[in-house]
Amino acid sequence: MASDLNRKHTGSSNESAKERIIYLSRTESFSSAHRLHSPLLSDSDNLALFGKCNSPNGHGHNYKVEIILKGKINKITGMLINITDLKDIMTIAILNPLDHKNLDKDVKYFSEKPSTAENIAVFIWDRIVEQLKDRQLDSMATLEEVRLHETEKNMVFYRGE
Repeated sequence: MASDLNRKHTGSSNESAKERIIYLSRTESFSSAHRLHSPLLSDSDNLALFGKCNSPNGHGHNYKVEIILKGKINKITGMLINITDLKDIMTIAILNPLDHKNLDKDVKYFSEKPSTAENIAVFIWDRIVEQLKDRQLDSMATLEEVRLHETEKNMVFYRGE
């Protein structure tokens, strides 16, 4: 009876040998200015679609971005990846190109597409994936999701689809 209780609380030997999947998340903040404007639309169509967010002077946001990685816990380190590596990746992929920048003028990616929250999330996804590959961490951790909060009320999720 005691051995049955012990197994229930500690798990079977098969469970402890099983490789566990973990999700690791880190959040950063950055401030950027932008103007919602599509080069594929006329000025009047842009104004009708984007309203005050189409102002030629632009506007700014204090964005919050959450990066979620997925993978197996390393048996030696007990981690998915070192959180310091994720911090460095996010600095290179997100903060350096986007923080205190005018997205439309300072980031080439947005010269041909509107700097919407959706497109910013895709930009971040591509940069994080590139950094994981460059550091050869892509075999240990895969990018599961980018969550971008443009305001307290507006947020987008991108999962690479």
